[in-house]
Amino acid sequence: MEISSHEKVIVIDFGGQYNQLVARRVRECNVYCEIHSYRTPLAEILAMHPKGIILTGGPDSVYAENAAACDPSLFSSGIPVLGLCYGAQLMMHVLGGEVCRAPEREYGKTEVYLCGAASPLEAAAASASAGLPSEDKSLLFKGISSPTVCWMSHNDYIKRAADGFSITAFTDNCPVAAAEDVSRQLYAFQFHPEVMHTEHGFEMLRHFVMDICGCSGDWKMDDFAEKTVEELREKIGDGKVLCALSGGVDSSVAAVLLSKAVGKNLTCVFVDHGLLRKDEGDLVESVFGPQGAYDLNFIRINAQNRYYVKLAGVTDPNTKRMIIGEEFIRIFEEVGREIGHVDYLVQGTIYPDVVESGLGGESAVIKPHHNVGALPDVIDFKEILEPLRSLFKDEVRAVGLHLGIPEKLVMRQPFPGPGLAVRIIGDITAQKVRIVQEADAIFREEMEKAGLDRTASQYYAALTNLRSVGVMGDERTYDYAVALRSVNTVDFMTADVTEIPYEVLLRTSSRIVGEVDGVNRVFYDITSKPPATIELE
Repeated sequence: MEISSHEKVIVIDFGGQYNQLVARRVRECNVYCEIHSYRTPLAEILAMHPKGIILTGGPDSVYAENAAACDPSLFSSGIPVLGLCYGAQLMMHVLGGEVCRAPEREYGKTEVYLCGAASPLEAAAASASAGLPSEDKSLLFKGISSPTVCWMSHNDYIKRAADGFSITAFTDNCPVAAAEDVSRQLYAFQFHPEVMHTEHGFEMLRHFVMDICGCSGDWKMDDFAEKTVEELREKIGDGKVLCALSGGVDSSVAAVLLSKAVGKNLTCVFVDHGLLRKDEGDLVESVFGPQGAYDLNFIRINAQNRYYVKLAGVTDPNTKRMIIGEEFIRIFEEVGREIGHVDYLVQGTIYPDVVESGLGGESAVIKPHHNVGALPDVIDFKEILEPLRSLFKDEVRAVGLHLGIPEKLVMRQPFPGPGLAVRIIGDITAQKVRIVQEADAIFREEMEKAGLDRTASQYYAALTNLRSVGVMGDERTYDYAVALRSVNTVDFMTADVTEIPYEVLLRTSSRIVGEVDGVNRVFYDITSKPPATIELE
C-alpha cells in the first residue's frame, strides 16, 4: 500500500551494491525508508517530504565524464543529507572540494580515527594522538570510541573537503574519512556504516536518522497491519478479489490481510504448478482449504502438466520466470471468469522483489520476479494489489505474527514463487522435479534432526545441469549432481553461508545418493550474498 502519513528517509541510489542494506538499516530504527534512482527529479523527491536523504555508494568516479550525479540544489534544500562513499565524494565534488584517485586503495576493515579537526592539516596533527576528546566529536559518533573499525571500499578519496566542512574522521591513508557542515546539515562518510563489518555502523546511522533528522521512529508493524486493512477495505469496497496464494509467508500474510478487509469477497486461488516441494500442495490445502483454520474461499488448481508443457526445452532462467508469471495470470483470469466478475488481483510482492527487479533504484536487474514486471500487458482485472510491496521479509513476518498467523507458518522456510524452476539449472522435466523434491526433503529432514532448521534462514537442495560418471554397485553411472544451499540472514538482501557440521553434510550426501535415483554427486554451495544470490537462478 502507498505510504504517505509516516515520516520517511529517502535513499538515493547511485548503483551501490549495498543500497538495499542502507534502507534496511533505516527501517531498523522504526523509520520508513525507500530507494529511488539518482535520476529521480529533485522536485519529486522533495514532494515526498523526507526527514532525511542518504546518498549511496556507486561504481563511478565523480570527476569522470557522464558520472552519476544529482541536482546540486539538493545540498541547499535544508534537508539533512548523508553521503556514503561515492555519495560523500559527490557531495564534496559538487560543493568545491577535491576528489581524486587515492594513492593507496582502501578495501575491507580499516581503523578510523575520530576527531573534531577543521582541516586536513589539523586532521594530520590529530592522527598522532588518535583523535580529539569525545566531546569534540561529531554527533554521528556520539558514544563511539576512537579508533573504530569501519568497512572501506574505494579507489578514489576526498583529498580536500569543501569549504564549510569540518573533518570528523580520518584513516592512515584517507585524510577525510568523515566530514560535516552542521549549518547546512550535510554529512559525509567515506566508509560504509550499513554493513555489519563496520562495528558501530548502525549506531552512526541511527544518530543521523534520530538525532539529526529528528525522526520519532513510529514505523511499527502493528500500525502497518491495521492501517493497511483499513485502506484495503476503503479501496475495495464491495469489489471482488482474487488472491494468488502459494502457501509461502508473503502470500499467506497478504491473504489474511485481505480476508480481514473484505471477508468472503476474497477468493484465494492456489495454483499447484508441479514445481512445489514434496507434498507441499497437500500441506497448503490442509492449512487454507475447507478443513483449515481460516474461513476462506479456497480453490486449488492442479496445473502440473500445463506448466511442464509450457516450460519444455526452456533453459534461460529469466524466460522461465516470465512463462510462469504469465501462466499464473492466465489461470487467474480463467478462474475469475468462472466465478464471475473480479475487480482485483492480490499478490505477495515484497520490497526485495521490487528492488531486485530493478524498479525504483539504480542497481542493475538481478532477476525479474514472477510477480514484478513480468506480468502480461493485458489482464482482466481492474488493478493488481500488493499490500506488502513496501516491506522486507522480516517485517512481513512481524505483520503475520501480529495478525495471529501461527508462528510455524510465519517462520517457515521461504520458497520462491516460480518454485523449483529456479532450483533446476537448465530445462524442466518431471524427472528433474522429482529428483529435487526427494533430495530437498532429505536435506530438510537432516537439518531438522541436527536442530539447524531453527538457525538457518533458508536452505534447500537444487539440481545442477552437471552430469558426471560415477560407480554404484560395481556399475558405471552417468547421473546428476545435486547442490545444497543454506544461508543465514535477517533481511534476505545479504546472506552468509551456514556453517553446517561435516557429519550432517556427509549424512545428507550419503542419503541423497543412496535414496534418490538419478544422482551420484552432492555439492555444498559456500558462496555468500553478494556476490551470489540466495537462489541459484
